[in-house]
Amino acid sequence: MSVYAIPSTWFEWLDAGLAIPGAEFRLWLSLAAAFVAASLAGSALVRVAPRRSAGPRGPRDPLPPLWRLAWPMIRLLEGPAAATIGAQARLALEERLQQAGFSRMLSPAQHRAACWLAALWGASIGLAASIGPAGPLGGAVIGMLLPITRLRDRAAARQRALLRQLPFYLDLVTMSVEAGLNLGASLAQAVDRGPPGPMRDELAQLLRDLRAGRSRDEALRAMAARVRLSAVSNLVAALATAQKQGVSLGPILRAQAEQRRTERFLRAEKLAMEAPVKMLMPLVLFIFPGTFAVLLFPVVSRLIAEGVL
Repeated sequence: MSVYAIPSTWFEWLDAGLAIPGAEFRLWLSLAAAFVAASLAGSALVRVAPRRSAGPRGPRDPLPPLWRLAWPMIRLLEGPAAATIGAQARLALEERLQQAGFSRMLSPAQHRAACWLAALWGASIGLAASIGPAGPLGGAVIGMLLPITRLRDRAAARQRALLRQLPFYLDLVTMSVEAGLNLGASLAQAVDRGPPGPMRDELAQLLRDLRAGRSRDEALRAMAARVRLSAVSNLVAALATAQKQGVSLGPILRAQAEQRRTERFLRAEKLAMEAPVKMLMPLVLFIFPGTFAVLLFPVVSRLIAEGVL
C-alpha cells in the first residue's frame, strides 16, 4: 500500500505507519500532536469559561489563563476523576486547596481531572518527541506531577505571604480598635485600606462569614482552619480569651502584632544563617571546578610545553 494513501481501518493505519521511514513517521506524529493541541485549545476558546457566580462554594474567582483554556476538558473528566478519590485523599486535597487559596475556584475532583489532562498532554508531547515507550510514559509522569507541584508551591508561597502581611494588618486593626471602632468595623477598615494579598482575602472572607450570621468565634476559628498557621491560631485563641474575660482588644492586638513581627525577624535571621550551607553544594559542584580549571590551566600548559607532562 502507498504511504500517502488514506487507510480505511486502524490496522491499515498501523501498517502504513510502520511502512513510513523513521524521520517521516516522527514528523507525522508531531503534526498529529499539534493538531490535537490546537483542537483542544479551539474547543476551550469556543466554550464559555467559568464566570463569577455565587454557588455553594462561594463566589468564584477568575481562573488563570491556562486553566480557562483547559476548563472544558477538566469539566469533562471531572466525573470519572471524582470516582477515584477516596475520603482521606479528598480531605487532604481540600486542605491543600484551601492553603493555596484555590478552594473557591477548584474542587478536588477538578484538580484530579487537571492532573489527568496534564498527563495526557505530556504523553502526547513524549509520543511526538520519541517513538519508544519511554517518551510517552515519561511525559505522562511529568505532566501528572506538574499540577501537584504547582499546588504545593502555591500553598507554601501563600503561607509565607500570610506571615509577612499579618503584622501590618494587625497594626491597622489595632489603630482602628484604639480609635473606638469594634472588631468588625476595624476589620472592614483594614480590608478597605490594606494592600492586596492573601491576608486581605482571608479577612474579607472573615467579614463575609460575620455578615452571614456566624458568631465571631466561629468565623475566627474557620479562618484559622483555612490558613492552618500557628500565628493565626494563636491570634484567634487570644481574641477568644479576651472576649470571654471582657478585656480590651487594643493591648492584645498590639502585643500580637509585636510578637508576629519578632517572629518574622527571627525567621529572616534563620534563613540568612541557612544560606551559606545551602550554597555549599552549588559551589562545590559548579563554581570551584571552573575556578580551579582557570587557575591551573597556565601551570598545566607550561608543564606540557616543557615536557614534564
